[in-house]
Amino acid sequence: MERRRTDCCIVGGGPAGMMLGLLLARAGVDVVVLEKHGDFLRDFRGDTIHPSTLEVIDELGLLEDLSRRNHEEVEQVRAQIGRTSVTVADFRYLPSRCRFLAFMPQWDFLDFLAENAAHEPTFHLLMNTAVTELLYEGERVAGVRARGPEGELEVRALVTIGADGRRSIVRERADLSVREIGAPMDVLWLRLSRRDGDPDLPLGGFIDRGHVLALIRRDHYWQCGYVIPKGGIREIERRGLEALRDALAAIAPFLRDRVGELRGWDDVHLLTVKVDRLHRWYRPGLLCIGDAAHAMSPIGGVGINLAIQDAVAAANVLAPRLRKGTVRTSDLRRIERRRAPPTRWTQALQVFLQNRVIRPTLTSRRRTARLRPPWPIRALARWPALRRIPARIVGMGFRPEHVRPKLRRRGKHVRNDLSRHDVGRIARRLPRSRRGRVSGRPRARGVRPPT
Repeated sequence: MERRRTDCCIVGGGPAGMMLGLLLARAGVDVVVLEKHGDFLRDFRGDTIHPSTLEVIDELGLLEDLSRRNHEEVEQVRAQIGRTSVTVADFRYLPSRCRFLAFMPQWDFLDFLAENAAHEPTFHLLMNTAVTELLYEGERVAGVRARGPEGELEVRALVTIGADGRRSIVRERADLSVREIGAPMDVLWLRLSRRDGDPDLPLGGFIDRGHVLALIRRDHYWQCGYVIPKGGIREIERRGLEALRDALAAIAPFLRDRVGELRGWDDVHLLTVKVDRLHRWYRPGLLCIGDAAHAMSPIGGVGINLAIQDAVAAANVLAPRLRKGTVRTSDLRRIERRRAPPTRWTQALQVFLQNRVIRPTLTSRRRTARLRPPWPIRALARWPALRRIPARIVGMGFRPEHVRPKLRRRGKHVRNDLSRHDVGRIARRLPRSRRGRVSGRPRARGVRPPT
């Protein structure tokens, strides 16, 4: 059996694990990341990169590199509720350099993190390596036992991080208790082709009685999330694929000419929605972050953002401790106390929307009458300035984290200045009469950003 020693062993090569590994390695901490799969290619995973996450990338001096990779930028989120079309969030006024949501396949984002982490001599990524057990020294978690391509492996560490998702083997083996919050819905993910004449809708939703459909525009197709009642997949399958095609065409009529592209149930992917969180995120020698600590509802697409924020908070606390060669349980408690409140607040908002919007819509039996937008949505339509509130909550979160300066080692970082690439991108979006107002200089306080 191979045996290794490291400062920090991270279980899971998702957004939380890869970001934490990158940050710690930049601080000179020896890190081993264990990923059970051979690559990052997982379809229909979260791929929303929020402005607060882009701020972290910017603080690391990597934003220009990320911006060169294929992605979609969304400045506003629109929804059609019944016959009413409304903009529900406007990100153009956020207190951030990046006033938009970025959409990038998660495997591309993870490749980006892995490539930059690989420059650090203290970063070690082991693919095809699945954790089977935790190692203990008395009451303290001292590492993991795993199975990799070459057989069994032991990794002993000063601290072990569970970043292995909502089905976390780490939290199960550590016997950390979970509070199940629940959700009234599941989501069917599928792809339908894009065609000339389709709506100019980078991101949006269609909501009507009995139907909720989210659409994300990709290069050559629409990524569609059709929301169904919790456990309703069996009823959907009983009705047959043709009934699903009809439902999609009814909620979004422009898709009617291509729903036939769904040729079998293999083209439909079920996301079983879970909302939960650990009562306690840690035990001596062990900390859980990201989905391993709190599974989020897909509402707002905030799962990756919270995972990244957890990683930044953990790195800020752990890096100096690991450099000194010791991690106390109080350090792990400090990270939980930092990150648990924004997690609870976000989940509370998601549960409110699930119970007050999604559940009544899915269970509505008045299928003959069009759904009328609730009063908060009507307020957004009447007073556009209110759209900044949901944009702030979704885009920045309740407690955005920032990388400590000592962890921003590689690359030139100029937080407030815009690169020529960014200036050109913004200028191209403006009317010609306003293009001369865009510069790379920081915006003065109180001055509105370009619209």
